Amino acid sequence: MLNRYGVGDRVNANDALILQAALEHHPRAAEKIGCGIVDFSVRSSDFGTKCFWVNRPDGTTEKFSITGSIYGS
Repeated sequence: MLNRYGVGDRVNANDALILQAALEHHPRAAEKIGCGIVDFSVRSSDFGTKCFWVNRPDGTTEKFSITGSIYGS
């Protein structure tokens, strides 16, 4: 999914549903979700890679990633 987006893109509504479900199973879900989720975007991360970011209602953001092994793929 990540490869379908460029840096700076907002994630579409269908993919956002999948990301939200995945994020709810993240080991640090409460910390990552914080005060809530407005939407998701793709931004640069460490070492020039890209990852998903949670955009919250208070304007803060948080990066997160998941591994395929968690979901069997």
